[in-house]
Amino acid sequence: MSSQFRVFISQRTVIGDEILPAIIVVYQEKIEEIIYSEVNEQITSYLEQKYPKIEIFNFGTRVLMPGIVDSHVHIDDPGRTHWEDFRTATKAAAAGGVTTVIDMPLNSIPPTTTVSNLEIKMNAASGNIYVDVGFWGGLVPDNINELKPMVEAGVVGFKCFLIPSATDEFKHVSVLEVENALKELQSSQTVVAFHAEFEDNISIKGFDPTSYNTFLYSRPPSMEINAIKTVALLCEKYKTRCHIVHLSANEALDVVSEAKKNGVPLTAETCYHYLTFSAEDIPNGATQFKCCPPIRTKENREILWEALKNKVLDMVVSDHSPCTEDLKNNNFIDAWGGISSLQFGLPVIWTEAEKRGVNINDVARWISTNPAKLCGLEKSKGQIKVGMDADFVVWEPETEMKVQKSDILYKNKISPYVGKTLKGKIHSTILRGNFIYKNGQVLEDLRGKLLSNSSL
Repeated sequence: MSSQFRVFISQRTVIGDEILPAIIVVYQEKIEEIIYSEVNEQITSYLEQKYPKIEIFNFGTRVLMPGIVDSHVHIDDPGRTHWEDFRTATKAAAAGGVTTVIDMPLNSIPPTTTVSNLEIKMNAASGNIYVDVGFWGGLVPDNINELKPMVEAGVVGFKCFLIPSATDEFKHVSVLEVENALKELQSSQTVVAFHAEFEDNISIKGFDPTSYNTFLYSRPPSMEINAIKTVALLCEKYKTRCHIVHLSANEALDVVSEAKKNGVPLTAETCYHYLTFSAEDIPNGATQFKCCPPIRTKENREILWEALKNKVLDMVVSDHSPCTEDLKNNNFIDAWGGISSLQFGLPVIWTEAEKRGVNINDVARWISTNPAKLCGLEKSKGQIKVGMDADFVVWEPETEMKVQKSDILYKNKISPYVGKTLKGKIHSTILRGNFIYKNGQVLEDLRGKLLSNSSL
């Protein structure tokens, strides 16, 4: 970025719990000053006198919000770049108002389970990213001696599975292995994130594998409930921060709520798809809707919304988990479990949030502020405050858009959102004061930086 000052103006700027007219001055990629006012002659004169070589961008009544921080993204690079790579994933992110993504330690080869593997991952990302990228480390059997070195190397935390992950390179861990890891990490401020399901050997012999009900029957809520109970108990015992990823079963919410009431350092997320779709509406063979844990009933969906409103759930993320089209056959049991939505998260959640009387400030907290805090990036990302990175998404809450396959920028253009009309069109994405998306195009300057957890 040049050394000149840039000014971003909106009559609807999302700052904390308010939406108000604001003038944001940016210098050297940081927010220099915020003036809580509409533009007038006096303000213009003040800006021109105080800040030389000023460049002004006035968005009028469009909403100016903190850039989205998506803390749950599978980029698959290196090793499975035919599924997704850093360029395609972060280009889609830029078009969706996402300014920061945190890459999951699988499904790349090698997985991010050692410092040397982290370096391989970072080398693959370097020079190939449109947005800022941070990294989760992986907790797997037999890598306990790598955990603290990975924290020192900058991972934002660790992801583990309590059930087979579906990739051979990333093994799931036992409860004992979790305990050992939580003890090892007690002295740090890092976080351990859990795919919280326990195996339950439910027979579906003779069931129709193309029926969504078969898949739903095979992954009952009890799998999540039992796993989350175990995580909550261990979190209470060791006081190491723990996080539940992609919670889908409303029956597990009481466990999370009770833990929080008791001061346990436990947080939980849900995903755009759990807040949008319902099992009753998924056609047979439509495996673009398959994910693990599964999308559940309409009633379940509404209880998840209430849990967000009541702060039992802390955030909403994409769990962007792409694959090639051949892995999305019409068999719900065999098809790859993952939903791609990195590019469409903001309009997806806003479309559903507005129906339920949720305001834009709450949405910003769920998709920007809290994911940044989870990952230890709250000093630079997720809010519009002086000294923070000048990361913004500018969007039009009233404008409708229809998701078309031809608009998708991530590599494999598979999505349950194709054909869906959404509210909330992205106008611009600004990364550290620089436009990376405007006029319907991603700018080809790759301005993304590699991030580490600066608060540890």
